[in-house]
Order: sequence, then structure tokens, then C-alpha cells
Amino acid sequence: MSTPAEQLESRLDHVFRDRSLLERALSHPSLLADRPGSAECNQRLEFLGDAVLQLVLTLELFRRFPADREGVLSKRRAALANGAFLAGLAREIGLEAALLLGQSEETAGGRQRTSALEDAFEALVGAVLLDSHFDEARRVVLGIYGPLDARISAVEQFDNPKGRLQELVQPRYGNNALRYEVVQTRGEDHAREYDVAVYLLDRHLGAGSGSSKKTAEEAAARVALLTLQE
Repeated sequence: MSTPAEQLESRLDHVFRDRSLLERALSHPSLLADRPGSAECNQRLEFLGDAVLQLVLTLELFRRFPADREGVLSKRRAALANGAFLAGLAREIGLEAALLLGQSEETAGGRQRTSALEDAFEALVGAVLLDSHFDEARRVVLGIYGPLDARISAVEQFDNPKGRLQELVQPRYGNNALRYEVVQTRGEDHAREYDVAVYLLDRHLGAGSGSSKKTAEEAAARVALLTLQE
């Protein structure tokens, strides 16, 4: 029976020659507390993968939309690289099942945390680049995104995710069916991060993180919209 990491490789259509790169991409920082001998978590690969992802999306948008101005292209790229959107892509390829977490983070529900999935997704892109070359990383990224026009159409609906979610559920469930709940607050006062979950009545629809309650709620609403569209 294949492991979650092997299943992930199958969905990427990329088998790693250097298995240590894949393991590092999947290693959450919390793992270092449980494995003191571990050399590295995925933070450096995340830094690299973020740049690779930005370049892949920039090139693709530039080629696909020759008539669009810089501002429009920048807005579309930002939407396609939004943290909640990347976390949604991570869930589509089953990345959460392959994450390597420390016990405390596992117990706290870190496997579904938007920030953890976003970081691991970017780290995975960086790992593919180091394992191969830019053209392969580009192929893998665009393969995950699929038809870019459809993705753009979907994310452009999320400019006001809380309002869009409310419009979606109100006709059936009424005005007060949605509930946003702060489940955790992390960091110092000057660098606070909030984790927020959104519920439809008693059903958990999604969770998101942000530097304010507002941005965390918006991130959670974006995940909820993707959940309801599945």
C-alpha cells in the first residue's frame, strides 16, 4: 500500500529522485521539537517555492492575457497565490495527509491549518525545482492549477468572501446561520496571528489565519466557499 507521500507524488506526476527534498518540504517547523536531530524544516524551501510560484504565474498570466494592464495582472496573480487559495490547492492534491507534524501541532489540528498547508505547498514547489529544473516545476504547478481561466473566474468571486458566503447560505438558512469563531491567537502583540473557524449552524466549513480577525475571517470564508462548491 502506498504512503501519503507516494500518493502525493502520483498526484503531482513527479517522483522525487532526492527523497530528502520531499521529506523536508513536508516537515512542519513543529517537528523539530519532537526530532531534535532533524536537520531542517520546510521554511527555507517555502521561501524558494514562493518565488518560483510567483514567476510561474507571472509568465503564464503575461502570455495568456496580452491585452491586460499591469494592475489587472498583478491582482490576478495575487488572487491565485493567496494563502487560502494555496491551502485549497494543497487539499485538492491531498497534501494535508502527507504533512509531518510535531505532536503538539497535530493535537491542535495543525494538519488542517491554512498557514501550514500554504507553507507546505510553496515548499513542495521549491523542492520540485531543486529535484529537477524550472520547466518541470512549471509543469507541476500548472498541472495542479489546471485550466487557469476557470481558476481566475472562481477566485475573482472571492474579493468579498464573507459577503459572498452570506449570499450563498442566506436563502436556505437565514441571516444568522454563519458563525465565525477565533480558535487560537498566536504571537507577540506586535506580530499577532489569529486562527478563525467558520460554521454553518453546527457544520464546520473551513478555517483561516491572518494578522487580524478580519483577514482571518476572510481567509476562512474563502475556504468555506471552496467547501460548498465541492
